[in-house]
Amino acid sequence: MSSRISIARPASNSYTSDPHGLSNSRHSSGYRSADPDAPLEKLQVIAKQIEDYVEIYSQPLKPHLPTIGRFLIVVTFLEDALRILTQWGDQIWYLQNHRHFPWGLSHLFLLINVVTMIIGSGAIISKRYTEFATGGLLAVVIIQGFGYGLIFDLNFFLRNLSVIGGLFMVFSDSMVSRKAVFAGLPSITETDRKKYFLLAGRVLLIFLFLGFIIQGQWSIMRVIVSIVGFGACIMVAVGFKAKWSAAFLVLVLSVFNVFANNWWSIHSAHPQRDFLKYDFFQTLSIVGGLILLVNMGPGGLSVDEKKKNY
Repeated sequence: MSSRISIARPASNSYTSDPHGLSNSRHSSGYRSADPDAPLEKLQVIAKQIEDYVEIYSQPLKPHLPTIGRFLIVVTFLEDALRILTQWGDQIWYLQNHRHFPWGLSHLFLLINVVTMIIGSGAIISKRYTEFATGGLLAVVIIQGFGYGLIFDLNFFLRNLSVIGGLFMVFSDSMVSRKAVFAGLPSITETDRKKYFLLAGRVLLIFLFLGFIIQGQWSIMRVIVSIVGFGACIMVAVGFKAKWSAAFLVLVLSVFNVFANNWWSIHSAHPQRDFLKYDFFQTLSIVGGLILLVNMGPGGLSVDEKKKNY
């Protein structure tokens, strides 16, 4: 904080200023930048102002951010469960004819997925048994990748890494203390566990944007968005100005999602509609993870946290 230092003057009226001009006639204003007009200094001032605006305007929503974030994270699982139920025959046909699932195993595979996604999503929204719920949804992501043969598809892989990052953010948000299972053995404290899961969640969340950068047709606007967005992703990963960069990515991904994945404008019989719908809800899940990051902050393993100690 900047402050002015005033010098006490004698009560006598005979006081004269320094005849040799050795004293500083200007009052001290505390800490001053070496070069306030330097581009880096100006950038830091702008970043601080943006952070303050984000903090101010997010205050009315702050009590609701955890609920909004949790719902958006699991919305892709709820949509997927609804898709399986409404396209049950098509799903069975695909698994049996293209993935060579035997009759019965294909039905069991889909049933397990639907039940796990519905129960796990409900548990996360209601903040009940969150550890088991996130574990179940994580298992769904993995077995669907193998079951549908998409594990080696780069776009699918990057998107699901981001979904896993969102699940890690949920896990960190509702982490509970555990007592050591065996007395005398070293255990990781709740704070340490939360730091590590927040770090993993931050890093994984950015893979969706990396997938956006390497795929699709290039244009001037796409190049600009990719460069700025990639910078924000790096800031999220290392935890530098994390709340600001996460809020920026929420805005960019939300706008991108509406215009690029507008599945509602495609005819219901068009095969592209399902792909766009899938991408739309997955992007919402990553947005939910970023909203939790805005609410919680980057955690202990971040540049922002380290700066507080210096």
